[in-house]
Amino acid sequence: MNPKVNLYLRDGCGRCALYKTPECKVHTWKEELVHLREIILDCGLEEELKWGVACYTYGKKNVLLLSALKDYCTLSFFKGALLKDDKGYLEKPGKNSQAARLFKFTKVRDIIDLEPVIKAYVCEAIEVEKAGLKIDFKAKNELQLPEELKQKFRETPALEKAFNGLTPGRQRGYVLYFSGAKQSKTRSARIEKYAQKILDGRGFHD
Repeated sequence: MNPKVNLYLRDGCGRCALYKTPECKVHTWKEELVHLREIILDCGLEEELKWGVACYTYGKKNVLLLSALKDYCTLSFFKGALLKDDKGYLEKPGKNSQAARLFKFTKVRDIIDLEPVIKAYVCEAIEVEKAGLKIDFKAKNELQLPEELKQKFRETPALEKAFNGLTPGRQRGYVLYFSGAKQSKTRSARIEKYAQKILDGRGFHD
């Protein structure tokens, strides 16, 4: 057991444990986290505190996170997309998430009832790491550009050059935002609004 994680469970805030900032908001899932922690440690993973939450590693490789949000606590697998999950227990943290998958819990009773299942998932995640398996992000990088952006590139070659010079993550951020608009005129308006940021080599959130 890592002493910093003890503080996270006791005080309800990993940031307090790391940075001693008592202004941080605390969670209300202590009992659930304690039960999940026991299950995880029983599987033989190393325990650390990273990003203000409990992180479990195998051979110094991140395997899963144990954390608490406002409405639930979670067990999040870094390479969850590689787990079988035949019964559909795992969820994506976001609609565009490609690697991470998580369990959500709101009751200690559910954790107790699912303990064998949770252990099986944790053990499978360890085997994934032992085998050196990796997430294939090829599809993530093969972006489907909206037609309005292609047209803008034809009109402004410098914009296309600048866009291609961005990191894959920044390119993806723009494409998701532009493509998220239902109407063509809205997509065009978004592209116009952010064209200069692209030309300046900045990402959507920069």
